[in-house]
Amino acid sequence: MEYAEDPEFCSMIDRLRDEIGNDSGEATAAFTRLTETTDPEELHQVLTAPGQPLWAREIAAYALGVTGDRRAFEALVLLLNHRDPERCVTAAHALTRLGDPRTARAAAALATNELRVAYALLPVRLLAALRAPESVPALITVLERRLPADDPHWRVGLACVEGLGALGDPRARPALEAALPHPRLGAAARASLSRLATAH
Repeated sequence: MEYAEDPEFCSMIDRLRDEIGNDSGEATAAFTRLTETTDPEELHQVLTAPGQPLWAREIAAYALGVTGDRRAFEALVLLLNHRDPERCVTAAHALTRLGDPRTARAAAALATNELRVAYALLPVRLLAALRAPESVPALITVLERRLPADDPHWRVGLACVEGLGALGDPRARPALEAALPHPRLGAAARASLSRLATAH
């Protein structure tokens, strides 16, 4: 498997091995088989068959995603919005490698869903990494919502500030300037504005 030595894959496998540690021997055997298979059809069957545990779906979605099999897209998007941040990290990595044109639109929808803002950090970071047409408008929208000083989701705002600086799009200037007085975002906003100045 070309991804077998991938640090993100190894980290995921270590995490999931601990997760199923108290399960039956049958689960452990299934886990071993799944981590060793190179057959995309077997992986897709695990991804779609009813009654599969979440760890099995996660392995199958990751393995298909990093090899460019777009059948993993829907499962990876669901994992990107999971309450467990480690699953979100794994899904974001696989979605970046997948190269599906729907990814940026899905990440923008997740990032800008105010009802799920507690889980928006990884979609925000994914948008910055994708550098897609949807990235800058979505990051600006999310940042503007995070500007109140008492907003509890300031880490999401910080990821937006850093992402907009990395993207270097002048459309971000007003939102970044508005973030300057923020006690937690101001320093990063100054740095990002400096990056905009040197990019143009």
